[in-house]
Amino acid sequence: MKANPKKLRFCYIGGGSRNWAWVFIKDLAFEKEMAGTIHLYDIDPAAAKANETIGNKVMDTHNKGQWKFIAETSLQTALEGSDFVFISILPADFEEMTVDVHAPEKYGIYQSVGDTTGPGGINRALRTIPLYQDIAKAIEKWAPDAWVLNYTNPMSVCTRTLYEIFPKIKAFGCCHEVFGTQKLLSKVLVWAGKAEEGEVQREEIIINVLGINHFTWITRASWKNIDILPLFKKFVDKFAEKGFSEGGDKSWLNDPFGSGQRVKMDLFKHFGIIAAAGDRHLAEFCPPSWYLKNPRLVESWQFGLTPVSWRIMRREELKQKSEAYRNGSDSLVPEKSGEEGLRQIRALLGLGNLVTNVNLPNLGQAYGFPMGAVVETNALFSRDNVQPVFAGSLPNPLTNLALQHMENQEGIVQAAVERDLRKAFRVFLNDPQIRTLSREQAWKLFNEMTEKTLVPSFGYK
Repeated sequence: MKANPKKLRFCYIGGGSRNWAWVFIKDLAFEKEMAGTIHLYDIDPAAAKANETIGNKVMDTHNKGQWKFIAETSLQTALEGSDFVFISILPADFEEMTVDVHAPEKYGIYQSVGDTTGPGGINRALRTIPLYQDIAKAIEKWAPDAWVLNYTNPMSVCTRTLYEIFPKIKAFGCCHEVFGTQKLLSKVLVWAGKAEEGEVQREEIIINVLGINHFTWITRASWKNIDILPLFKKFVDKFAEKGFSEGGDKSWLNDPFGSGQRVKMDLFKHFGIIAAAGDRHLAEFCPPSWYLKNPRLVESWQFGLTPVSWRIMRREELKQKSEAYRNGSDSLVPEKSGEEGLRQIRALLGLGNLVTNVNLPNLGQAYGFPMGAVVETNALFSRDNVQPVFAGSLPNPLTNLALQHMENQEGIVQAAVERDLRKAFRVFLNDPQIRTLSREQAWKLFNEMTEKTLVPSFGYK
């Protein structure tokens, strides 16, 4: 890649986003060493056009002359000549996600997120993989040398599909769940009297990361010369039963993404290493009897079953904000998010190296996991290169848990690429949450979910 940092071309697929796109706009307002154009493509052209207006207003006020946002009406014009491609899409709509998350509840299956694993994650994958096949082909045709940053869930499945369709693609999956755990570890250091409040930046906590997205683990953690794992053990001994919430014992009840960290601490007690994702995600990778058997058990573990109705309500609020930002009655205020997309891009342009966690095909960095399957470990970012860092292996019981999900991820990619619902059902049957059902019940649920959510044009048989 011979991109000029002052003449960059970005493509944003899902450019009408009111989440990641706004985070990107706000971060970009602080970027002075790079400049260029951001080409927004979305199946909702009006949403992309709104973000064009919002982005240019922010840049005119805070970073004039550096960046220009342009809404495009075709994927080809958005992609052609791109140095970097962002993908952040919602496969179908919240009506389909309602089926993903809530249809299984009639069968006693409860999901706290429903977008990565379990019946909801599998069904979402069946909708997302065909879209990613088309995106991968488009990148191969119009931007084959671009670096591709994927933010869409199911993260592992989406990233795996990009490589399945375009093996030479330069793609990696980005997720901030590990960042949240680093922030928790900074609080552990303060609690243990090893640091002052605000002294530790999460990036200063050096960790070894290993696993699959949303079921990621930290096997080593240190700050300066301090080994954090023994401190975390003492922290767990103190808070495992009552939970730990910054805003008070019950603050997680008012946060649809919050928790009392009890799942994370319970897993540490059993496996001796730190689970590096939010409790809502971690619970879905474990046998349902552990944390998700029923809403009462979920509440006892101090996390929530985020309803899709909340997401729908939030979308309406964001639509109103978008209109206010667009017409000038309100302003999108720049602030640094802590996300690492721009830091990764800077490193790929040769503007300073970076080590951070990303999702990539396994080239041996995750011992004990299948080669080629997408794993999450640290990687070294340098000029035009992302080099996975060898992370070692997980304890055998955790490896076995993770392998079940990896096999399902590989299986659902193949089933979706072949548009074969029979193969998809075999994967569905093999999910830990579905094993609580008879085959007849599982088949009935599978048919109900797929019939209501799979677009006919996908061509499943």
